[in-house]
Amino acid sequence: MPETRIGFLPDVGATRFLSVMPAELELYVGLTGATLSGADALRLQLADQCVPADWLVSSEERLQRMSHEGDLMSALRGVVEPPCNIVPHAAITPFTQLIQRHFDRRSGVDRIMATLRHDLERDPPREVRQWLQSTYDALAAHSPTMLYVTREALLRGRQMTLAECFRMELGIVKRAIEEGDFCEGVRAQLIDKDRKGRWAPATLAEVRPERVRHFLTSPWKQEAHPLADLGAEPV
Repeated sequence: MPETRIGFLPDVGATRFLSVMPAELELYVGLTGATLSGADALRLQLADQCVPADWLVSSEERLQRMSHEGDLMSALRGVVEPPCNIVPHAAITPFTQLIQRHFDRRSGVDRIMATLRHDLERDPPREVRQWLQSTYDALAAHSPTMLYVTREALLRGRQMTLAECFRMELGIVKRAIEEGDFCEGVRAQLIDKDRKGRWAPATLAEVRPERVRHFLTSPWKQEAHPLADLGAEPV
């Protein structure tokens, strides 16, 4: 979910489904937009199966042969599961302790950046330095406003229902498009591709708490929200 790269936030229910992970890993993934492998998704409980790409080539044929009697979920698993166990390497695993240290749920974005910078200055081993540097660079390149907003939205989403998360995300999306850095992020990443977003405000220190609260406050009254009926019991 790399939306923070374009002045956005992980949406379409991400503030809910990413909460299956420990908070520190959720914040790392959500704030940096780090790419996860299939093995990472399995380990973090974001997926049920991880199969090689060539196994999917014949999936349509296996679906056509699938029995439609009995337990359909078991039958579908038979279509998807490869004939041998696949135990791929989870790339995120070696850095779990670093993630837990730097992305503590009690740390604000400014604190996360400060601890990454501090550890970089201590001349760590090469592999650790590479992770620290790439993580720091990713955060430094993203919209300061949306880093703060995304962190708060992810933590709030851990206590919300899926319907509540959708409503929260839609409000943030509206603010980000109309008043935030989304248009500039799309320009920098997808149109001009200079990868140099001109964010406003430009630094973490310039982002005021009231601006963050504004993005997290719904633009609509409760009963007028476009998703007001989402999750309601049918009459």
